[in-house]
Amino acid sequence: MSTSSRVSTFSADKLGIWASALCVVHCIVTPVLISVSAVFAHVIPGEEKTHRTLAVGVAALGAIALIEGFRTHGRRRILGLMALGLGFIFAGAFYGDRLPSHGYEVAVTMMGSALMIWAHRMNHTFCSDCRRCT
Repeated sequence: MSTSSRVSTFSADKLGIWASALCVVHCIVTPVLISVSAVFAHVIPGEEKTHRTLAVGVAALGAIALIEGFRTHGRRRILGLMALGLGFIFAGAFYGDRLPSHGYEVAVTMMGSALMIWAHRMNHTFCSDCRRCT
């Protein structure tokens, strides 16, 4: 594997970790800010369009980094974690209104983000330990 591919995989993994972390921060900060100040409630991105945009963005970044890692390492658990994480993220973004409460939607989405972070971290670790990447 060339150095440029190795660098782009590392960068995509790091970007994927940050994108998933952004989802977690959004899920935590938005309700706090809304409950603290009704003045800011209309400018905080908390509507469905934002959730769906974040979900699609995380899916695109995850696919780039994790599939590239799978091609290099052949570790199926990375794809499994990615699929499970994206399933939770998409469930929260596209079907969250069908869950019993907003709390369930937040929990489902945060679980998906945590699984994506875990998959990216594993992928990054495999690249760090791999002789093909060095």
